[in-house]
Amino acid sequence: MKTFSQLKKAVAGVATGLALFGAGVYVTSSATQVSANTTNNLKTGDVNLNVKSAIAIDAKTGQVLYAKNANEKRETASMSKLMTLYLVLDAIDNKKLSWDQKISPSAGAVKVSQNTNYSNVPLKADHEYTVRDLYRATVIYSANGAAMALADQIGGTQQKFIDMMRAEAKKMGIKDAEFYTANGLNNGDVEQDKYKGAPDSATNKMSANDVALLSQKLIQDHPEVLKTTSIKEAKFDNGDTKTDMPNWNWMLKGLTKSYSALPVDGLKTGTSDTAGANFAATVHKDGHRVITVVMGARHQNDQDTARFEETQKLMSYVYNNYTYTNVKSGLNFKKDSQLPVYHGKDLTIPTKTSKGTHIWLEKGVDVDSVTGKVSGNKKLYKKNGLEAPIKKGQKVGSYKLTVKGQETPFVNGSNGFKTQAVASQADKKANIFVIGWRAVKGLF
Repeated sequence: MKTFSQLKKAVAGVATGLALFGAGVYVTSSATQVSANTTNNLKTGDVNLNVKSAIAIDAKTGQVLYAKNANEKRETASMSKLMTLYLVLDAIDNKKLSWDQKISPSAGAVKVSQNTNYSNVPLKADHEYTVRDLYRATVIYSANGAAMALADQIGGTQQKFIDMMRAEAKKMGIKDAEFYTANGLNNGDVEQDKYKGAPDSATNKMSANDVALLSQKLIQDHPEVLKTTSIKEAKFDNGDTKTDMPNWNWMLKGLTKSYSALPVDGLKTGTSDTAGANFAATVHKDGHRVITVVMGARHQNDQDTARFEETQKLMSYVYNNYTYTNVKSGLNFKKDSQLPVYHGKDLTIPTKTSKGTHIWLEKGVDVDSVTGKVSGNKKLYKKNGLEAPIKKGQKVGSYKLTVKGQETPFVNGSNGFKTQAVASQADKKANIFVIGWRAVKGLF
């Protein structure tokens, strides 16, 4: 039986214990700080791509599988329309536009649409077009005037729409993109609709990494876009005439550069004399989707197929050199799976992964090479530990998973997979005497 003096000392120790918690004596088990830098080069020497820059990512997780000068900002040309399409589909979802809504194109959009030097369907000033028709023309045939007509309807003016493009890019984590037009033409090429304060030579620019991130967001948030990007040809009804619209993506099934082993179903090409030939592509194979971007491929003329050949090499490299691997749930990593508990019966608690995930592993790398480290959810912390009591199976934080012997960068700049962590067992709250005794013994 404890004496009064011992009890008094134990109770007094509670205050000491609280002070020690506040002083940060408890050390949490946390993941390494995630890098904010995107990967510029990865596996560049493994495949000889004749392009200025390129990247390949998993469409779901954003895992980077290949990168060549992926952070170098280059002219995007008509790949810029990916952002325009994202904003159009957002407006549809938010009931700010409807597919059957009629639009009268502005004088500026009409003028650009009738310039045969660009990819276009001619618009008429005295004719109304549905949002659906303009959208399809923008997606399938990369019609510049149609893109401008949609931009005017959403933003009110081209200038305001460009501001929307810039703001949306920042929301996506794309910090240094340059947008001046809704269609990818140079600023001066849209004449009266050019972005004020910018020179006529100003042109839209993004890195391959940023185009891949934009493509990922477009597919994730608006998967219906693939129903249109996969259309091989269509016609545009202009009232008394119809314009043929063959898709510029020649890797679609049945077209010139299709490959039976690579069922490409999107996304967007972009070409200019200074940019060369660009292509943001996506392929859905064996139940999962990959996004690739090539920029600055050879462009000798409009019939040059170099960008598709380079894309085919990049896609084939991914499938031949990686294995899409399931990482099961319930994993733990010994000491790297422990989290501290504040005033718990046990001072630490073991955790495990609550959900499985998928990782592209290099050929020769086994799933047993996956390792992880847990980081506690600070919202559940009292001082510097999880507040007791803790229930078995309770969500307590997250794991950062990495692979021994393989880099695992992501298109958003992080390094390693994140998956949910749960408590492997319960931990009751310690009584006041245990808390006080720990303080006396200096266990905090």
